[in-house]
Amino acid sequence: MMATFVLVHGAWFGSWCYDTLARELRGAGHDVFVPSLTGLGERSHLAHGGITLTDHINDVIGVIDCEHLSDFILVGHSYGGMVITGVAAQRGSRIRSIIYLDAFLPQDGQMLWDIVDDVTRGLYIENQRGTPGLIQPIFPVPTTRAGKPVGKIAGHPLLTLLEPAKLGGEENAIRHRTYVFASASPLGSFAQFRARCAADPAWEVHDLPTGHLMWDDDLAGVRDILLDRAARD
Repeated sequence: MMATFVLVHGAWFGSWCYDTLARELRGAGHDVFVPSLTGLGERSHLAHGGITLTDHINDVIGVIDCEHLSDFILVGHSYGGMVITGVAAQRGSRIRSIIYLDAFLPQDGQMLWDIVDDVTRGLYIENQRGTPGLIQPIFPVPTTRAGKPVGKIAGHPLLTLLEPAKLGGEENAIRHRTYVFASASPLGSFAQFRARCAADPAWEVHDLPTGHLMWDDDLAGVRDILLDRAARD
């Protein structure tokens, strides 16, 4: 049975980071939408310090509404977890499943800034001094993939990290929830979400022994989790 996926990228990247995963899902017969968030990827020419989390949530909602999507699977990686959480609150009745790929999973009223540790907050501040309001990557990011240059890596809007998640809308209408944890990642912000989901019977949890950019380390593993969810929905 064909499914529809909406893939939301994380900070600094764009739709390009999902090229290989999207190709695999389409090759299996599914529809895939991969928006780039405002100011990032091929939309980096729109970058400015005033971009908010609400802007990024609206980017994804715009795709959902313009494409008349329903009964789809919403996937977010890293910062993209903040975005899909906001989308779920507004369009949850149209979402079949939600999948967090080593992603932030905020509670109501929680900012990404609240979730990370003091060291990470310090890096966010330091890495935007040369580009005020736009944070440059705080961890090494690949410049090539399979020998080819990757897409545009852009400064991430600081204000998106300072806006709280707003729940209490339609998120409870989503039937299936999955958290995929990158167990070999050196980043320490995500184990708390894995633990929270593992303690909640409403969630399905998978561990992959990969780094944070999990589809680069184990494309088949990520693809198979997504395809299995689509087959069981």
